[in-house]
Amino acid sequence: MKVSNTQTQMRKGLLEFCILHIIARGEVYATDMIEELKEAKLIVVEGTLYPLLNRLKTASLVSYKWVESETGPPRKYYSITEEGNEFLASLDETWQDLVKSTQFITSKK
Repeated sequence: MKVSNTQTQMRKGLLEFCILHIIARGEVYATDMIEELKEAKLIVVEGTLYPLLNRLKTASLVSYKWVESETGPPRKYYSITEEGNEFLASLDETWQDLVKSTQFITSKK
């Protein structure tokens, strides 16, 4: 068993949560999301991000709008829906519980 495989799975599990947080801050372009995720060491490529964004859109958690660009084709900007905000609030609670549980277990000697 390779530790890198487990690390990758851990990152993937957090990806949706982190993407929703990024989008919840305001309208955002996918390339900007990728840059932030890479900066945070949650390495993501377009082939991973776009299917996830489509699933979030299908679930009515995010929406998008096309915005004309001065430097090229129109860009798709994502924003969170009210349902997405409620979903994210539930994920936040779950995250806090998981952090507490993990710290409880990993801090024992």
